[in-house]
Amino acid sequence: MRIVSIQARAIAALAALLASAPAWAQEATVPSPAPTAASAIRAALPRDLSPWNMFLTADSVVKAVIIGLAFASVITWTVCVAKAIELIAVKRRLRRALAALGTARSLGEAAQLVPAAGPAGELVRAVAAEAALSGDGPADGIKERAGSRLERIESARGRAWSRGTGFLATVGATAPFIGLFGTVWGIMNSFIGISRAQTTNLAVVAPGIAEALLATALGLVAAIPAVVIYNVFARNTAGCRALLGDVAASLLRLLSRDLDRGAGAGGTKLRVAAE
Repeated sequence: MRIVSIQARAIAALAALLASAPAWAQEATVPSPAPTAASAIRAALPRDLSPWNMFLTADSVVKAVIIGLAFASVITWTVCVAKAIELIAVKRRLRRALAALGTARSLGEAAQLVPAAGPAGELVRAVAAEAALSGDGPADGIKERAGSRLERIESARGRAWSRGTGFLATVGATAPFIGLFGTVWGIMNSFIGISRAQTTNLAVVAPGIAEALLATALGLVAAIPAVVIYNVFARNTAGCRALLGDVAASLLRLLSRDLDRGAGAGGTKLRVAAE
């Protein structure tokens, strides 16, 4: 009986083993699960989010905005360098001319001391021309007409020195809004991508939002220097106009001295024209 029970148990264990064999085979032959939608989206996302790579992968409208802002920034710094060199040279010439006029005793000496080139020389020639045209007229009329000539020259020079700064004001006022337009367009495309992917995973929209924010950053990069440079040039231009006004006032004083000395318009004309 004991042998029979042992055999029965062995047969039962063998039968259980044979019954479980198909399950093992099935588990061994089951293929690995297919990649999920999240893993596919993750594989499609850009790995490099540097500014240059974001520009390359951005929408065409965002690219156009970025290129326009970069171009405006380049022009801003070009105007900055050119106007800085121009205004520095003008200030040096005007200071030298003003120092020379401070030692001159007549318009003839002023014509000798002040170089003909530059705004100060133009003022000297204007006073000499008015003295020559006025002849022996009244002194008050000569000074009034000379002052009118000098005033118009000052206005023309001021406009010339301010040329180019209007572009800086335009960039400073509009660049942030242009960058904001690129940001709005890029975020709109990101939400469209959410709708197409049918997922709210932040990783899906993060690259598009980063590209959109790059446009805003470039807008600020273009606008902030433009505003600062415009304010600096506005002050420097006002300083140059003030120096030019001082030169004009010095010339009018010299003209008045010549007239008060009894030289008259004719004497002034001869003194200046002889130089």
